[in-house]
Amino acid sequence: MNLKRTFGAVLTTLGIIGLIYTGYMVLQGGGEITSMIVFGILGFIFFAYGISLLRTTKDKA
Repeated sequence: MNLKRTFGAVLTTLGIIGLIYTGYMVLQGGGEITSMIVFGILGFIFFAYGISLLRTTKDKA
């Protein structure tokens, strides 16, 4: 099992959860603007880094 690919999958999953939570807070309209921005930026960074890690890591046979 490749540790980098596992870490990339975890980061991607956390990023998706962060982006979905940000969208939920925006639709509800009850959250603070600062917390929405922080969750959105962190979610995007985790998602982008996780996808990048999955793409650049090669599988070993």
